[in-house]
Amino acid sequence: MGLAFLHYKCRFRILDSFGTEPAFNLGSYARTHGYKTLWGSWGLQPLQYMTMFPHTPDNSFLGFVSEEAVKQEAREEELEADTYRKDRIAVVYGKQDYMWQGKSDYVEVISEVLETHATVYQTPGRASNLPGFIRNHGLLTQERFLRLLRRAKVFVGLGFPYEGPAPIEAIALGCVFLQPRFDPPHSSDNNNFYKGKPTTRQISSQHPYAETFMGKPHVWTVDVANKTDVREAVRAILQDEVKPFTPREFRCEGMLERVHAYVTHQNFCSNSIPTWPPESALRVHLGPLGQSCVSVCRRASLVCEPALFHHLNSPAVFTRLKIGCSSIGQEENHLFPSYNPWGRHCGLQQEPLLFSCAGSDPSRRRLCPCRAHLPGQVALCPDCI
Repeated sequence: MGLAFLHYKCRFRILDSFGTEPAFNLGSYARTHGYKTLWGSWGLQPLQYMTMFPHTPDNSFLGFVSEEAVKQEAREEELEADTYRKDRIAVVYGKQDYMWQGKSDYVEVISEVLETHATVYQTPGRASNLPGFIRNHGLLTQERFLRLLRRAKVFVGLGFPYEGPAPIEAIALGCVFLQPRFDPPHSSDNNNFYKGKPTTRQISSQHPYAETFMGKPHVWTVDVANKTDVREAVRAILQDEVKPFTPREFRCEGMLERVHAYVTHQNFCSNSIPTWPPESALRVHLGPLGQSCVSVCRRASLVCEPALFHHLNSPAVFTRLKIGCSSIGQEENHLFPSYNPWGRHCGLQQEPLLFSCAGSDPSRRRLCPCRAHLPGQVALCPDCI
């Protein structure tokens, strides 16, 4: 777009599947500090990036609605009540053959007690990674796939694809999502998929949102290399009657509530200091050494709110927290404001675009703006609407 991009940049909203952290977003900083990627360096307000899941609070969580598919299936169920039933079956999440490589032992444990189904496209004449005990339907239309999920007890993750919408839809249809734990976590340091992505996130499982914000009984995260762990999880799942569940933020009213709040309160074309969320939502936390503000706030059952950083970026805040600063400096650093206890140095942020919930350093204690969130609506605080 050339110069037109600069003219209109405050009006853009960028759909961003996996998130863009501030350190990657500011071009000059990214180039000089090793955060340069193909996807970053646009110099936008980080909240202009809108994500599918609440990956990083530095961006705005836009999300999607899974409820409509469930409503459609419910209507079909009413019409076909005599033929519908919840069967003792599992459906495996992975429609490409390569996703099954090395997963036979894991899926075999599940197949001991559940009839196991797949929806994998197979090229005629090519060798397949699918075990012989799998009942494969081939690629299904969305309607037929949802009908299969409505019959199933368990939706089985293979580890890839990462962070997709299908597990949310499956849980909304009454399935339990069984997924692999990643140890060590996947990241741009050790995983080709995340390499080059503008994020430093550590991915602890195939679907961190489902693991963190939903959890048991709807989501079980297991060590897939440990057959006992998998077998016990499946046994526990079969003992429970788990009802369909959709978090408020993935229901129609939840998304409308969130989008309305963004449209009403987010103004990236103003040079004034943000007034939303209000200061009354702020809960100040000084984190331990080596932790990001994402982790610091989460440990307190809160979320980091980047729009509140400007309330912390002053010497008075360090004084109020009884932190004795031998020196105070201001610079461009995505870890600031923070405190270095070894030199008793207090660092303030010079560039507002670098206010970042992400980022940690073993020599620094991050000063973090945390806030509460509404039940089932992590994007909004009780004082935000």
